[in-house]
Amino acid sequence: MTDNTRTIQVEALARVEGEGRFKVRLEGGKVVRSEFSIFEPPRYFEGLLRGRSFRDAPDVTSRICGICPIAYIMGASQAMEDALGWQITRPIADLRRLIYCGEWIQSHVLHTHMLHAPDFLGLPDSIALAQSNRSLVENGLAAKKMGNRLMEVIGGRSVHPVNTRVGGFYAAPAAAEIHALVPELERCEALSVTALDAFSGFDFPDLEVDYLFVALRHESEYPITEGRIVSSAGLDIPVEAFPEHFEEHQVPHSNALQGATVDGRPYLVGPLARFNLNADRLPADILALAERAGLAPGCRNPFKSLLARQVETIYAFREAARLARDYVPPAPSFVEEPPRAGTGHGITEAPRGICYHRYEVADDGAIVSATIVPPTSQNQRQIELDLVSTVERFHELDDDDLQWRCEQAIRNYDPCISCATHFLKLDVERA
Repeated sequence: MTDNTRTIQVEALARVEGEGRFKVRLEGGKVVRSEFSIFEPPRYFEGLLRGRSFRDAPDVTSRICGICPIAYIMGASQAMEDALGWQITRPIADLRRLIYCGEWIQSHVLHTHMLHAPDFLGLPDSIALAQSNRSLVENGLAAKKMGNRLMEVIGGRSVHPVNTRVGGFYAAPAAAEIHALVPELERCEALSVTALDAFSGFDFPDLEVDYLFVALRHESEYPITEGRIVSSAGLDIPVEAFPEHFEEHQVPHSNALQGATVDGRPYLVGPLARFNLNADRLPADILALAERAGLAPGCRNPFKSLLARQVETIYAFREAARLARDYVPPAPSFVEEPPRAGTGHGITEAPRGICYHRYEVADDGAIVSATIVPPTSQNQRQIELDLVSTVERFHELDDDDLQWRCEQAIRNYDPCISCATHFLKLDVERA
């Protein structure tokens, strides 16, 4: 290109959840301005919770997102149980992990097959993908349907489940109903392996980023519902120490706070971080499938997050089948004690990364304060830096191709923009 100054701008991103835009300005092949703007209106969920009963937190926060309501239900439930001093039983914990597998499956498959795969094939959307590779889309729809089915059987419905509560579940599904899911879970695992093989043939842009990875890590399991917070820099802390190491700040161009470490370093949460920090927790054959597809521990190519999501989908089907085979209805299906004053913390691995909850509860169980830090707000600054890396790496592309590559870089994160927008701080000055 002969022009010294170029501007790449998209006013409304497609194939992401929610509303956002980006603007990148180049001068002489160097980025001088990059903004990933979340302009979807703020939703004030933390303020809505104040004064409500602790029992309301899971149901209210689940409305933050229709794609990953379990992440909010489980994080809120854990934080409330921590504040109240309740201890759930292992059967309840296993049933929570099982329904969370359903959420991982339906969310990951929606993104990999319908929203992200078209980018790698030069296609505008999943409709065009279905015309060129019908079986890939049909297999994805079958896998997503099974994820939804898990959430429906355990949670009462697939969107915003109604059977979950602080302390466990209102009612436990019958053993026969859960056991009957195993054959289809096994079939869909095989479909997901086929999809990983298809994805491995994509032409992944050549880009390496020096990420600070952050994720949960469990002593024996691949992390979904439990674990300590670890990082690629050696951090290893309990859940309640999250505010001591991570913080948020407002930026003028976005209706969402941006996460960073307390010393100001951006960090990455989500499938690529989980995989790099927990690859040794995957079954050996699934790790071998990942490496065969071109995804090995230590991978820092953001475009290969597609492979990490698909590997996690395979694992989620495997884990769900294991839990379903071994399922015995918890009795009782929930624990409950009288409310008490306290402060509690909870973190689970949402499909897009760690989702942190902190609540302060009064003696009567009323919520005094609430803090929720979703993965997209934690990733927002890193997304902007990825745009810088992408534009400078591929600045010789023409404007249309460079814009496409920038959109693809953002979709690497599967950003849930709606999740992030309840963080806006509102300052009002009145005469």
